[in-house]
Amino acid sequence: MSDYKVNEATIAKKAELVDVYAQKMTEAASIVVADSRGLSVDQDTQLRKQLREAGVEFKVVKNSVLRRAAEKAGLEGLAELFVGPSAVAFSNDAVAPAKIIYDFAKTADALEIKGGAVEGKVSTKAEIEALATLPNREGMLSMLLSVLQAPVRNVAYA
Repeated sequence: MSDYKVNEATIAKKAELVDVYAQKMTEAASIVVADSRGLSVDQDTQLRKQLREAGVEFKVVKNSVLRRAAEKAGLEGLAELFVGPSAVAFSNDAVAPAKIIYDFAKTADALEIKGGAVEGKVSTKAEIEALATLPNREGMLSMLLSVLQAPVRNVAYA
């Protein structure tokens, strides 16, 4: 009889975890799913530090919990990525997790992006990597500013 209570408590705890991660998935501007198996402790520590400094939450969670959370959050396509070891990065910044993980994977062969979601839309590995190669917010603003200044500059030259 006591085993039954333990199982009930375990099921309730997993259901609570599903709710927590479903909420994180719906609130996040971007989610990046990666396979970090094979990273050394030092590499893992460096990656987590870079992500934390950018305000990105990086977790390794059981695939069954993540699959249920993705379905509950309406990201059914994301559930397909949760096979094998999976680490998930959640962020309010659409580009930061993709850029950090992509750049880190250049030096750490063991780190591989599986895919993710951006602004509630499930994205492939190629789409996440394309997002990672975009300039950051400051770079985009400086490009916009230079485009806006170009006509004024041309008039001044004339």
